[in-house]
Amino acid sequence: MKLPENLSQKLENRKQNNSLRKLPSFNNLVDFSSNDYIGFSKSEAIFKLSHHYLIENEIIQNGATGSRLISGNHSLYQIAESFIMQFHEAESALIFNSGYDANAGFFSALPQRNDVILYDELSHASIRDGIVMSNAKSYKFNHNDFEDLERLILKFQSSRSEIPTNVYIVTETVFSMDGDSPNLEELVQLSEKYNCYLVVDEAHTLGVFGDNGEGLAQNLQLHNRIFARIMTFGKGLGCHGAVVLGSTELKEYLVNFARSFIYTTGLSPHSVATILVAYQHLEIETETIDKLRQNIIFFNQQKNLFGLKPMFVRSKSAIQSAIIPGNENVKRIAQQLQDKGFDVKAILSPTVPEGQERLRLCIHSYNTQEEISQVLELLRDFIF
Repeated sequence: MKLPENLSQKLENRKQNNSLRKLPSFNNLVDFSSNDYIGFSKSEAIFKLSHHYLIENEIIQNGATGSRLISGNHSLYQIAESFIMQFHEAESALIFNSGYDANAGFFSALPQRNDVILYDELSHASIRDGIVMSNAKSYKFNHNDFEDLERLILKFQSSRSEIPTNVYIVTETVFSMDGDSPNLEELVQLSEKYNCYLVVDEAHTLGVFGDNGEGLAQNLQLHNRIFARIMTFGKGLGCHGAVVLGSTELKEYLVNFARSFIYTTGLSPHSVATILVAYQHLEIETETIDKLRQNIIFFNQQKNLFGLKPMFVRSKSAIQSAIIPGNENVKRIAQQLQDKGFDVKAILSPTVPEGQERLRLCIHSYNTQEEISQVLELLRDFIF
């Protein structure tokens, strides 16, 4: 049966705009595209230890599938959440099946009809989808612009009725497309000044910032002044799942009202064991995390050396984005880099705004300095 005509037309429009998404095929190119920042998804040790953990603790026999509120809450969940809670110096931890589920569940459940959500305009799609599912009013503020944010806060505080209104401020500690960060200290102070609830998505900081990869907020010692942190495991941790960190009462609320938690099958024991073992490895993989940090510094030095700094978004994270306007143009340069053996992906509009198309290069602990120099030298040659 054919697709409805209006949907077929949407696909045709994507083709005409040179922005049709396709599933990539496996390749053996040098990795500058994955979010596996410290190589945990490739770790044989984590894979083996996860399996042994299940066998030694006889957990694998007790892994019934189902919602965690029915039969899926096997004992390993409590062990993993307790470890994560202590690792992140949080009062509670609640594991979700993915970062998308965590954001969708959190933002659809917490803000209520008379509440206001103020979110950074570059917030991830999972945050925006969760906000759409909530009953609260929502407004975006200019990217990392806290004057604009304060203007909105004052606007809604002055118009509050007798009905209580909570204001939620939402941002990411590292943005997935630009790789930049907000001034988190200033943002925390602003949220405290106006009694707002600050929520930060730390998907791209876990495994990257801090001596043990604990994330940016904790590295800056701001974590106890933030209402909720959402950590995603599919990037630096190299496995499935996510966790919401916050108060014990917040966890209890999410267990009762977050639909993406309630109405889904819990992760398998092996998945949760992998999360636990990966977290344990963060405590011992300090050299790997430091190597990533050195590679990020080297990348920034090399892009200056090759005269590429003006085209890159300013970033001290593992995500480095070179703005090359035009879908056709950026796809062509990405293909040239791939032809030379480097897996660099083009990010097209409408994923990013038209005119902001880019190459998104991800730095890893396992990239060599020679590979970093080579890919940037090739980029310079193809651009200039």
